[in-house]
Amino acid sequence: MELVLKSAAFVDGGEIPARLTCHGEDRSPPLCWSDPPEGTRSLVLIVDDPDAPDPAAPRMVWDHWVLFNLPPTCRELVEGADPTTGLPPGVGQGLNSWGRTGYGGPCPPVGRHRYFHRLYALDTRLPDELGTPTKDRLLLAMEEHIIARAMLVGVYGEE
Repeated sequence: MELVLKSAAFVDGGEIPARLTCHGEDRSPPLCWSDPPEGTRSLVLIVDDPDAPDPAAPRMVWDHWVLFNLPPTCRELVEGADPTTGLPPGVGQGLNSWGRTGYGGPCPPVGRHRYFHRLYALDTRLPDELGTPTKDRLLLAMEEHIIARAMLVGVYGEE
């Protein structure tokens, strides 16, 4: 069974609207996905930019949003989702590259960047002891538990 991730704000490979970036309202995009496979116990969403700081000479992956333990019954996140609006109870948040939790929208210093939205279906719920992990720590914790994945890519910035 294929897991599919979509947004009402942009198509795969398409332009992310400015309102969802640091040049606008800096709100998370609306996201929805298909039913995860049987045996899914939690979902993970990671949004990152592998083109930082300059797509012509990338030096790092910039993490924009790290969410884990989304319930398997969850099928969408509304635009601007945060702990008070749109995130289901019990969802864990990891640290983004700004060193804080929550969504940080595209804000490329130069060039046109790609923003990868990755959704993972896991066969487990990750332990609360993870606390507020970095993306790398989260990836290690979920490594042996991924049963499906989906990806949506948006672009933003000057050519």
